[in-house]
Amino acid sequence: MTTRPPTTQPEDATSKEPQQQRQSAWRLVAGASLISTGLAAYEIVPASVTPLIRDALNIGPTIAGFLVGVMFGTAVIASLPAGAALDRADSRTAMALAVLTLVVAGTWGWIAGRRGDYRSVIASRALGGVAYVVVWNAGIDIVSRAATSENRATAVGIFTASGPIGFALGQGTGPLIAHRFGWPAIFIAFTGLTVVGLVLFWPASRGLGTSRGDAPSFEEFGAVLQNRKVWSVGLLGFLGYSLYLFVNSWGASYLTTELGLSLAVSGLLVAVFPAIGVVSRISSGLLSDRVFGGRRQPIVFGSFAIAAPLVLVFTRFRSLPLLVALLLLTGFAVQLTLGLSFTYVREVVDSRVAATAVAFQTSIGLAGAFLAPIAGGVVVDLAGFDTAFLLAGLLALCGIAVAWRAPEPNRS
Repeated sequence: MTTRPPTTQPEDATSKEPQQQRQSAWRLVAGASLISTGLAAYEIVPASVTPLIRDALNIGPTIAGFLVGVMFGTAVIASLPAGAALDRADSRTAMALAVLTLVVAGTWGWIAGRRGDYRSVIASRALGGVAYVVVWNAGIDIVSRAATSENRATAVGIFTASGPIGFALGQGTGPLIAHRFGWPAIFIAFTGLTVVGLVLFWPASRGLGTSRGDAPSFEEFGAVLQNRKVWSVGLLGFLGYSLYLFVNSWGASYLTTELGLSLAVSGLLVAVFPAIGVVSRISSGLLSDRVFGGRRQPIVFGSFAIAAPLVLVFTRFRSLPLLVALLLLTGFAVQLTLGLSFTYVREVVDSRVAATAVAFQTSIGLAGAFLAPIAGGVVVDLAGFDTAFLLAGLLALCGIAVAWRAPEPNRS
């Protein structure tokens, strides 16, 4: 009897410690996801009120495409340097600095928009692009560290789901904010959400942001850029993000211009396209692990095989319920690739350069995101929406070909 208390207490103490660690890890995931959600909403929201911005600033569709595209263009340039730095630095501090940067960028864009200064608005969006890519790369890095091997794919999937949540938030509320406060207010409307996320993230992430072990060498960094598997996964990301941003950027304008819907209704309808990604991005890892025994290729192949015919026929229909169904199915299919690719690319490189691999994936994927809104604007301007959606469907067909030969990662 005398031996019971010493035995029982350590068991209780040891059982509470892992539980507290799990709770802290999920608070970290929640905080990082809120930060990313606010940034994603800031990123896409100009697409929801493009006609208002074009009228206010007297610009055409191609130039208007830069309001969304410039953030991705900045991210393409900044992603690899950010990833290399994160393999040597503190991801936690980087997240905090990125939130501060977004607050500055959002305030700058709001002031520039009220003055009608298009170039200054674009410059503020470029600064916001730097904040976005730091949060994305650092968030995946620190969430991966906080999670265990058993739930890492789920945790990263939840974090990446912040993208479609933010896109849906921006698409759905942008017209309402613009109507109530004027269109420049869209640039500051979502900065508060990132601050709330940082308040939740900061204490939960204590001790997790610093780089572990020696910094990877430049040879190891170069090996990532020479890895054919990394390029293959990156190309899938490029095509997936091209489709994703094309529909997000020009879907609402299509519904308004071609079908005569109001801007608010069009924004709400197109919001279902990114919103379904909450389910798609989280379930992509679960499907891969549970249904396909850890294989990645079937998921990315199915993603493009489903999306291609849906995008090709999108402009052939006028029924609103059918269009909503097409948006849901297409959004789910495309985002299966986007949800899996960041876990996928980490698995084809050494863990010491995992952040660099994720940064590469971000860079090449967002190259597609940068080009799609701008190229879409050019095609819409010259040839109309039917041709634009046809070309987007051809991109999805290219995705089928690439996914057919996609590699499986070497996992022990």
